[in-house]
Amino acid sequence: MAPWTKKDLLARPVEHIDITAFDARPIVEAYRKMAYSSRTLAHAADIYSMMLADKGCGVILTLAGSMISAGLKKAVVTLIENNMVDAIVSTGANIVDQDFFEGLGYRHYIAPGSPEAPPVDDPTLRDMMIDRIYDTYIDEDDLRACDEATKQVFDEFCAARGPGAYSSRELIDAMGAYLARKHPRNESIVLSCHRKRVPIFVPAFSDCSAGFGIVLHQVEAREEGRPHLAIDSGADFRELTEIKFACQDTGLMMMGGGVPKNFAQDIVVAAELLSERKGGKARGDIGMHKYAIQFTVADSRDGALSGSTLREACSWGKVDVVHEQMVFGEYSALFPILASDAFHRGAWKKRKGFKFADLFEQPAAARVPEKPAKKRAASRG
Repeated sequence: MAPWTKKDLLARPVEHIDITAFDARPIVEAYRKMAYSSRTLAHAADIYSMMLADKGCGVILTLAGSMISAGLKKAVVTLIENNMVDAIVSTGANIVDQDFFEGLGYRHYIAPGSPEAPPVDDPTLRDMMIDRIYDTYIDEDDLRACDEATKQVFDEFCAARGPGAYSSRELIDAMGAYLARKHPRNESIVLSCHRKRVPIFVPAFSDCSAGFGIVLHQVEAREEGRPHLAIDSGADFRELTEIKFACQDTGLMMMGGGVPKNFAQDIVVAAELLSERKGGKARGDIGMHKYAIQFTVADSRDGALSGSTLREACSWGKVDVVHEQMVFGEYSALFPILASDAFHRGAWKKRKGFKFADLFEQPAAARVPEKPAKKRAASRG
């Protein structure tokens, strides 16, 4: 056979699964009568539908790993468009290198063969400017264009809003506005969240194409003697905590673990600290996350965050144990079943989105109350 060319290797785009095209309810119902991950998945599906039926509950989705490159973008967009997610906490890879990347019109590709017996070795892929995520390929030339697009967003944002430190939420919303102007018909989580007013937080925002973009933006600005943007991770934490004040009942749906998981769980503790500072009670006045689901393949025995159980999180005052479920399984196979089940059950049809992004259009002093009320809902619509 003739040597593989770059065109050969990037010939089959990854197709995103459509959770509306199949009804997973019969599968979930059958799983309920089985064992192991089947039964835990069925219980998790019940909890997610409970979140959606609880009109006072804000749903926070966390994304770790490489979810979008795996073909799950359309599933997440469907949840956003149907008011089934109110805020997202994610790795930069999912939001920028993969979703914003595809929003620009680029694609991920199915690698020929298998990772155990690839037709081309990784040093050769490097020479061909092809990056690999397990059994998926990305054109590095396209990623470089994505880096440049993030720089352009930051340049334009700085010119419009002025230099200074901004939260990842603000900069990602600007990326959504960029897509709305230049690529309005491309399917994208960033674009849908911008339109639906669903805030996206990326705590490690420099760890992706946005990091390359901010470096390019800052270096060019310094060379030209101009002020520039910076990333304010403290603002991210504060803003996400303000969501907890605005909506005391919250539910977590966590894909994988890592920084997004801990960041979303920690807002309960941060809210308690702010409450204590304002004269409230240190523990119990805020309320732990009322519902929680986590998909993971990690083990809890090595002490790593991704495998730490939700019941362990209860000891830290983060997650209640009444409605929680760990699902030990790989989420590219399991998440579409849960999402399709929730879509077809239809609890979302009576639900309005919280539009949490609009909270941050208010003056900062108005966003954190002197003392949290028993139950406070954000503006919805």
